Formats: sequence, C-alpha cells, structure tokens
Amino acid sequence: MAVYTPVSDQYLSDFLQNYDIGEVISLTEITEGVENSNFILKTSLDSYILTLYEKRVSADDLPFFMKLISELYNRDISCPKPIKNKHGDIINKCAGKYATIVSFLNGETAQFTNLERCSQIGVMLARLHLAGAMIPLSRDNPLGPASWLAILKDTDDSNTDLATTLNREAITQINHIISSWPTSLPSGVIHGDLFPNNAMFIGDTLTGIIDFYFACTGFFAYDLAICLNSWCFESDGRFNSEKATRLISSYQTTRKLTQDEIDALPILSQGAAARFFATRYYDWHHTPKDAHVQRHDPLEYWNKITFLKSNANLGLYGF
Repeated sequence: MAVYTPVSDQYLSDFLQNYDIGEVISLTEITEGVENSNFILKTSLDSYILTLYEKRVSADDLPFFMKLISELYNRDISCPKPIKNKHGDIINKCAGKYATIVSFLNGETAQFTNLERCSQIGVMLARLHLAGAMIPLSRDNPLGPASWLAILKDTDDSNTDLATTLNREAITQINHIISSWPTSLPSGVIHGDLFPNNAMFIGDTLTGIIDFYFACTGFFAYDLAICLNSWCFESDGRFNSEKATRLISSYQTTRKLTQDEIDALPILSQGAAARFFATRYYDWHHTPKDAHVQRHDPLEYWNKITFLKSNANLGLYGF
C-alpha cells in the first residue's frame, strides 16, 4: 500500500455520492507498501479501505481481483469484502483513477513475526490454496520468472547509489534460477504477496489477510516460498528455521505438500527472493521523489538470494 495520488475533499465528495456508506468522518493516507494509493475511509456507518489503482495494476485485471476476494470472502476466508455502489458497481473512478472500496479488517498489520503468527499464517495460506484450487478464475502472473530479467534490464540505474555490478550479478543469479525452475507442480490461484504487512492481527490472533493485487495462477509451493522468505528471516538477516518449520507444519495440517513440492522448495525460495529483488531494484530507481511511499531496500532480497543459494537444502525447512 502507498499514496501516489492525493484525494481532495471535492474528489471524495463526488465519488461517494454514488455510495450508501454514510457521511465522511475522515480519510487517512496509508503509506505502507509500494503499489497503489490507499486510504482508511471512516464514515458515520463504518470504516473502509479506499484504493486508487496505480502503476503495475492494470484496469483489465481489476474484475479478476474483485471477483477473487468476493469468492474468497464467500468461502469464509478472512479478507476484505468489495463494496458496491448504488448502481451495483464495484469498480469506479476517483480523482481520475480506477478505484474501489472494500471493508475494513480489524487489527494491525504484523510488524514482527513469531512462532504463533507463523503457525496461523501457514494455516491461512493452506486454506487459501484449497479455495484457490476450486475457484473458477485464472490470471497469468505478470511478475513470474519470465519477467525478472526484463525488469532489471528496464531499470535506469545509470545514477545508482547501489553497487554498479549488482544488476549484472543479479542477471547471472536469475538465469541460474530460471534454468532450474520446475515445470509442473500443484497450482491454482495464489496470493503472491503474503508478507507480514498484508496480514492483520489482534495480539497474536490472525484476523484476516489483505492486498490481493498480485494474486494470479501459480504454484502453491511458490506462494509458500514467498511466505517463508518474508516471515522467517529476522531483521538482522538470519534465517529462522524454527519459524519456517512451524509455518510449513501448520500449513500441512490443512493441505499436504507433495514430495515434488517439497523437493522444489529451495529453488522456489530463491525465485521468490529474485522476484522481489527485481521489483524493489526497479522501484528503488524509479519511485517519484514526491510520492508518499516508503521505498523498500532491494539489498534485503539480494542478501536473501545469496543466502538461499548457499543453503539450498531441505534441512532449512525442517525436512
């Protein structure tokens, strides 16, 4: 989440004329994340999330995202519910951008992880994958392995403040990952971005998951690898195998991994790190200076790639 497009009182008033959600009390910017402009909208009836879509989110994909979270919500997955306007439309326009309103989930995004939180997110991810296998929706992953090299090559890093050799070294690593990428694993709709800041907790109780704008059709084990990379590395860069083992074992109480999925975890984890390194590297060099958004350091995920390549064994995950 982030804010690229400010919303004036007039824009908001015009937009909300078509909704029956009460009178506006406040609109607060959310600066977490990097993709869209997001706000907490408080009204006399309830609290909501207003999202204006920017950057990598194509208008053509919005019906998929809204249908997906509607399906998940109806299948008892704790996620936001899209709010229709007076005409029954979910996708509308605000401040010249496509926009939606969804329900607000109570709690706070996870600012830290622990064993209990890893356990709960493992179960939730497995439930999501079981639902994702049944939902009759599909979307190609625009940020899959085929895109990573192109993203790096499209990055204007001529004035980089990072190591000048980093782009070239990353291309070498990614070529290795792609050459070892599995061709067939259990798949369906995945979240694609289930970081701690996309999970809501009250204390250590998971209240729901948010931000499905990277959801797509993909390997379930790749989605698990994204989680392992984002939930099980400590702030000092150490990988916590105890957290990884707990997350995977909790996942398997709901959905058993196949042996092929288990065997693929090391290369999938490297690929999951490469995907976020590539987009962070691009954003590090292309985020507008006046955008109300926190840039994420690509070196965090470069260090994860190098660690995972040097420790490409199943013992890391408790197998």
